[in-house]
Amino acid sequence: MTSNITKTHSPQCRGETAPQLFDDWFDPIETAVRERAREFIEELIRSELDAALARPRYEHSRKAGREGTPGMTGHRHGSRSRSLTGSFGPIEIAVPRARLDTADGKTTEWKSQSLRAYQRRTLAADALIASCYLAGTNTRRVRRALSALFAGAVGKDTVSRVWRKVKSDWDAWNARSLAEEPIVRLILDGTVVRVRLDRKATTISLLVVIGVRADGQKVLLAIKSMGGESTEAWRTVLDDLIRRGLRRPEFLIVDGAPGLEASIAAVWDGVPVQRCTVHKHRNLLAHAPERLHEEITADYNDMIYAATREEIEARRKAFIRKWRLKHRAVADSLQEAGDRLFSFTRLPPSQWKSARTTNAIERLHEEFKRRIKTQTVLPSADTAAMLFWALLASGQINMRKVDGWKTLATKPIDQPIDLAA
Repeated sequence: MTSNITKTHSPQCRGETAPQLFDDWFDPIETAVRERAREFIEELIRSELDAALARPRYEHSRKAGREGTPGMTGHRHGSRSRSLTGSFGPIEIAVPRARLDTADGKTTEWKSQSLRAYQRRTLAADALIASCYLAGTNTRRVRRALSALFAGAVGKDTVSRVWRKVKSDWDAWNARSLAEEPIVRLILDGTVVRVRLDRKATTISLLVVIGVRADGQKVLLAIKSMGGESTEAWRTVLDDLIRRGLRRPEFLIVDGAPGLEASIAAVWDGVPVQRCTVHKHRNLLAHAPERLHEEITADYNDMIYAATREEIEARRKAFIRKWRLKHRAVADSLQEAGDRLFSFTRLPPSQWKSARTTNAIERLHEEFKRRIKTQTVLPSADTAAMLFWALLASGQINMRKVDGWKTLATKPIDQPIDLAA
């Protein structure tokens, strides 16, 4: 006796063949637009070929010079099918083929200028893919996010290829002249990111330079991937800016890294340098136990955010006297910065807010790291720098004018703050 072991499909099997979300969302408007897009593109290419052959399709050849019409410059020979993905989705189009006569009596294959050889996507589609990537989505998630629009025609490899197309613009930006940039102030800082080198996750530093134009507008001047923030690394960045014509700035804002300050002294000695007050605040807290942090912060803020230069000098002296007795390491850390912590007082008070810190770059660092959070490790050091630049170049991140920009024409006074305690 034989038994029937045939079983019905399991729920799992049924689920594999069940329609996915959006599969049955038929849109007659989108369907009609895509059909019209195919017709329009084919007509555009046929018109281009008609102009190249100096005659419309199906017209008989005429001898050169008769009735004022030029002679034929070639002949058609069929068409080939091409797939093209645009903002209208993926479509199949028929591209006409033709041979053009050359001056030496031979023929050459006609090439459309509207649809380049091997082109599979429109520039608008590439821009859409790159924009999704810049918005903080990794390559695999871009494919998923755009699957409904492109019907699965875009994979992670496509996203990577589109992103590599940005490199030509990135190379041009790195080589551009800075001679005509009316830069009066620089903000310099670095950030750490993880990238893949030799198939291993490695930490590198991105050294970033923001310039402030005479009208107050902030602009990204340079971003370099380096192994760290050493004097040699920063000197490479500054030498490149000078080589491309950057003028001597009138004021510099730094995070206090020794390598950066040493390289600045070598190329722009005498330019007023402001140590970031936020970074110094963190240094002070690092020198004291946690129970003193609130008190240190209160005293430090009273000093840094005083209304006048004279009040800042008086409160600095009081801070030093108090913390020499209470916790000397805090007083020594403040004195280590010297007058560079108070260089902002040499500017008009309207500029103090924007000149005290490197916050302009810190905000970019935060936004950059938020965008790359989904990727954990970037493919390479060059990709990290290029991605940072592209976020600004594409308009994903915008920078506004600095506070107090109307008084930027006022030169810093020569007298530094009194360091007597």
